[in-house]
Amino acid sequence: MTKSFILSIALLFCVSLSAQEWGRWTMWGDTHDGYYQNPVIPADFSDIDCIEHDGVYYMISSTFQFQPGMIIMRSTDMVNWTLAGYAVKDIRQISPAMNYDVMDRYGRGIWAGAIRWFRGRFYVYFGTPDEGYFMTSAENAEGPWNDLTKMSIGGGWDDPCPFFDDLGNGYLVATQFSDNYKTYVYSLNRNYTDVLPDSRRLIHEGAGREANKLYKRNGWFYHLYSEVNHEGRRLMIQRSRVASGPYEGTRPMSEVQRQWHEPNQGGFLFDAEGRCFFLTHHGDGDWSGRIASLLPVVWTDEGWPIIGQPNAQGIGEMVWRYPIPTVFHSESRLKTFFTLQAPRTSSVGIGRRIQYWQRRESKPAKVNTSANDFWEWNYYPREDKAKITKHAGQMRVRLGAFLPLERDNLLKVGNILTTRSWRTPHSRVTVKVNISQLVDGQRAGICHFSGPWSMFGVEQAGSVRYLFFQTDGRSAHRLDALQGQHAKQIYLRTEWGLDGMSRYSYSFDGRRYKAADGCDYQLRWANYRGDRVGLFTYNNFTDAGYATFDVIENRNDLPE
Repeated sequence: MTKSFILSIALLFCVSLSAQEWGRWTMWGDTHDGYYQNPVIPADFSDIDCIEHDGVYYMISSTFQFQPGMIIMRSTDMVNWTLAGYAVKDIRQISPAMNYDVMDRYGRGIWAGAIRWFRGRFYVYFGTPDEGYFMTSAENAEGPWNDLTKMSIGGGWDDPCPFFDDLGNGYLVATQFSDNYKTYVYSLNRNYTDVLPDSRRLIHEGAGREANKLYKRNGWFYHLYSEVNHEGRRLMIQRSRVASGPYEGTRPMSEVQRQWHEPNQGGFLFDAEGRCFFLTHHGDGDWSGRIASLLPVVWTDEGWPIIGQPNAQGIGEMVWRYPIPTVFHSESRLKTFFTLQAPRTSSVGIGRRIQYWQRRESKPAKVNTSANDFWEWNYYPREDKAKITKHAGQMRVRLGAFLPLERDNLLKVGNILTTRSWRTPHSRVTVKVNISQLVDGQRAGICHFSGPWSMFGVEQAGSVRYLFFQTDGRSAHRLDALQGQHAKQIYLRTEWGLDGMSRYSYSFDGRRYKAADGCDYQLRWANYRGDRVGLFTYNNFTDAGYATFDVIENRNDLPE
């Protein structure tokens, strides 16, 4: 064994590797002592892919039917992440079914993709199970991104990943899940917008394959993927001297680890000291969705990666705590460990000051993202009925009510503005709602949904406004009638903890809150998504009425 391999193993055994129950963490991310605690993002960032470019790390995550689509995050240390933008500015370019007047892509829409940088441009490729493959590119990860280009590969495929060699040749690894999960490598055309149909070569098939990635290191092409066996899903790898195969040496990189919700989609990254990491999601039908963690990687002397702490069989297992990756400095650049791109010819800066979710302070900081950009529409909105502004440092949302596609079915209500429900010891969303312009038949409030849903707010029946609560499959439960000034403005709140039990409450002055008795709601998973919080209004009778929401707080607190 080489000295570097022995040192890597020694470091893993020196850090805290104590067992922990999934979902019961009290600390996460940067612990402000030179270490981080998994998960690094305790929220639904599914189908991760990532790269490093000029000392900045970029991560993408699938967004299904949410608008804008394909979120892009950035970081300088792989642990503290902030929003860079979105690669898909208009999801209607995928299908009219992504619009508010159809809403027919739950569990579908934008699935897993890949992000790469090559010769001055960022490229994103992704698939949708119905429409097929799409790609887009931009000079900067922050955008603007080009309109989507529809590739010739249609529905029934998933999880594409490109590779660009030093000669300018492009390749795409892709899996046809509709045909026994056959995985192929294609050549791309000269502008990288489509595959060459006659170029494909079969490199693998079967066993519920997904999570394709293609890398090159030390003269080997590595094809990373995951597959299902009798125990569950595990990360696998195989390699070849040429991109099109044949590939050899297929082996697992990590154990199934169902107790840690099966590490799955992700990608390799290196820090400034040359340490390797794997940024990945974990997911097994939990209410919080597919949560992100960062696992150290050990490379064997034979050139094979092990994700996490190697066990007696040389297969990786979960690591909860580890030293934070070393950041890059402009005066000291690291060589490219994976030849994902030709020699760099341009520099992509951060663009604007990073505001970390967890600031580097002497103790963990509370994170108040009350005016952040992590809100997305559920489907493309009806634009004449929606307006978002900033007011006194807070996000203000003015929504006009219109008929839902199905009466009182939240999943068929247009113009719901949503954000992820984080899994922390105490999370809370509070909104102030101006209800003075509600009309007969209108409802407005806050909600939780994935597939199952609950909504809590105000409805107007005739000239009377009531507090109400409703969940899917049940009739609405009316609470109090609102009188006088209370019928013009109200504060609505939802709070939950690690157990995912939402508790709604309300206030008329923003200080004293009253619990909404009988309105607790267990957050749930559905449509490949964790729970989301949303703001909504609609009218069962006509396109009339307005509600204005001020997002007072969206807190994902760490303990003091």
